Amino acid sequence: MMQVLNGTVLLLDVSLPLKDPVPIFSLVLFIILLAPIILRKFRIPSIIGLIIAGMAIGDHGFKIIEKGSLSLLSNAGLLYIMFLAGLELDMAEFRKNRHRSLVFGAFTFFIPLLLGFVVCHYWLHFNFMATLLVSSMFATHTLVAYPLASRLGITKNEAVTVAVGGTIITDTAVLLILAIITGAAAGNLNTYFWVRLGVSLAVFATIILWIFPMVGRWFFKKIKDDKTSHFIFVLALVFLAGFLAELAGVEAIIGAFLAGLALNQLIPHTSTLMNRIAFVGNALFIPFFLIGVGMIVDLRVLLKGPEALLIAGSLTIMALFSKWLAAFFTQLSFKYSPTQRNVIFGLSGSHAAATIAVILIGYNMGIINENVLNGTVLLILVTCLVSSFVTENAGRRLAIIEAERKPEKDDTPERILVPVSNPIRMEALLDLAVMIKDPDADTPVYPLAVVQDDEEAKEKIHITNKMMETAVIHAAATESQVQAITRIDLNVADGIARAARELLITDVILGWTDKTSTTDRLFGSIFGTTLDNVLQSVWETVYVCDFSHPMNTAKKMVLVLPRNTEYEKGFLHYLQKMMILAKQIGARLTIYCQDKTRAAVEAFIQYIKISAEISFKPLGEMEDFLILSREVTRDDLLVVVSARKGTLSYNAYLEHIPAKLSRHFKDNNLILVYPEQIEMDFMEPGVQPEDLTLAPIQEQLANLNKLGKAVKRIFKGKQ
Repeated sequence: MMQVLNGTVLLLDVSLPLKDPVPIFSLVLFIILLAPIILRKFRIPSIIGLIIAGMAIGDHGFKIIEKGSLSLLSNAGLLYIMFLAGLELDMAEFRKNRHRSLVFGAFTFFIPLLLGFVVCHYWLHFNFMATLLVSSMFATHTLVAYPLASRLGITKNEAVTVAVGGTIITDTAVLLILAIITGAAAGNLNTYFWVRLGVSLAVFATIILWIFPMVGRWFFKKIKDDKTSHFIFVLALVFLAGFLAELAGVEAIIGAFLAGLALNQLIPHTSTLMNRIAFVGNALFIPFFLIGVGMIVDLRVLLKGPEALLIAGSLTIMALFSKWLAAFFTQLSFKYSPTQRNVIFGLSGSHAAATIAVILIGYNMGIINENVLNGTVLLILVTCLVSSFVTENAGRRLAIIEAERKPEKDDTPERILVPVSNPIRMEALLDLAVMIKDPDADTPVYPLAVVQDDEEAKEKIHITNKMMETAVIHAAATESQVQAITRIDLNVADGIARAARELLITDVILGWTDKTSTTDRLFGSIFGTTLDNVLQSVWETVYVCDFSHPMNTAKKMVLVLPRNTEYEKGFLHYLQKMMILAKQIGARLTIYCQDKTRAAVEAFIQYIKISAEISFKPLGEMEDFLILSREVTRDDLLVVVSARKGTLSYNAYLEHIPAKLSRHFKDNNLILVYPEQIEMDFMEPGVQPEDLTLAPIQEQLANLNKLGKAVKRIFKGKQ
């Protein structure tokens, strides 16, 4: 076929196998599109469809695509799977259950290794070096079925967390054994080898886990608004980590996983960036990897005589049985349900990338023969199919079980109102709304623009509508529902209050637009009005925010609670929101409060079984508040809970908090929280704070039908 380019006639080669990248890419994209759709009708997981499609078009199938033409994107897809596994890992839950991941990692490494050694040495009669190599191959596994768990929404479950943590442990151990085997085969197993390996791994881990987060935090602060640069930056770090891992003497997948862990706290799970990372991976990189796995499968190995069939059958049975046994012992150790055991087995049962890497290196070095190589290829096919089926079925049951444990929906769902006027600050306020929103709530976020009713109202509406379109586009990038509202009113405060009443709003997020004001009663100008006017007419929870840099760069979140705040009607509501926020941005939470308040907070934490880094520090009176300036760094998010005048936790000193924040924390991200109140819900005359007890908060905790729902779902412990 002829093709004309700049006046030059080029011959386009369309003969099989395809060599030109354009038809190859086109064909693969149609496979990615159609294979899952077709096989879904037969209740076959999409992963299997892509693997089977790879078998059909590969060198061992109909030879439609030239061998090696997809190797670049296939390898990238493998690194992407490992990166997503590290990025989506719940770090607080992982730290909480790290000993369980270590136990599972030990089971899934030693059981296959020991059983494999017995089978290879006494049943298949391999020599020692081949026995050690093949036995270590049994211990590896690839998270081929992880996208299924992610799609089913069970990645936060402890079973998945333990399986992912165990993966990196066993694969690292196996790849270290591989380095030792190759060093022994080359005759380089000496003191220099051990010193070089230890030093290189230490330097590699330091760069990834210490320097990467530091560079990432700096980059996100300096480049705030360029979303494309954020994505490219993250992608570059992933593949740089893979390259550094290879320089250190281990496989690139270890570097990709550690890069995910390093960037975990910098990329909130509800952010636009996270949505784009997951979308690109699930749409392109991961399907290319699965098709690439299928292309290396050769079913003709079954026709190469009884020895090939014996080896292939023995390897496959041992691989599946040993991984099931590891999942079974993990279940017994931690009293998991059979469904959780099957999820662990499904995720850890597939052998692909690390397995083929180990075997190919052994084959190229002459340690194993062609029969073992072909048997391993069949093992990859069978284990990937079994793993996908098991994960799909068990994961679906686990998702149903978790859904049934959720409490019934409340009659008054949460509704978040975000009044906006400044396009520059608008995105940060919307991001906060998306982060603290109940993920199961089907109500949208409501951006609100209030236009003052005057002669220029019509002209201002046109400008406002363009700004609201930008708000909708930004929120849509996070796949969040948004319903933009524009109102004309006498003043902004009345417009906000009217919208809050009509829409049954539960939370109002405002921008703090004049941080330099030193007027005691003015906390900045909110669209031409004062905060006092809004607080006197809006009795729901109000958050007044000023963000100097992206929230995801925060290392620590400092929450300051005034005396008696536990008696406020909105105490548990804003507390759960702040815990969700700390979870989303991956920050440690430090709470400054008095003893009674701490007891109430700890009771709530016990109720929701939170798995987060939370510490408490004493706070005497609010007059001691400025002592915090010595302990709060520029990278910390400072949240101060204030109170409306006359309420239970009101203190005259709180009236001056805004101005003091302006002077002493001008470089910090700040949130000032005003708890929900019933209108005129003031302290009765004659009641003193000393007369109050914890009865009100205990009663709230005993009747948490409304408050704490979202947090309990997000911060669940063992399921």
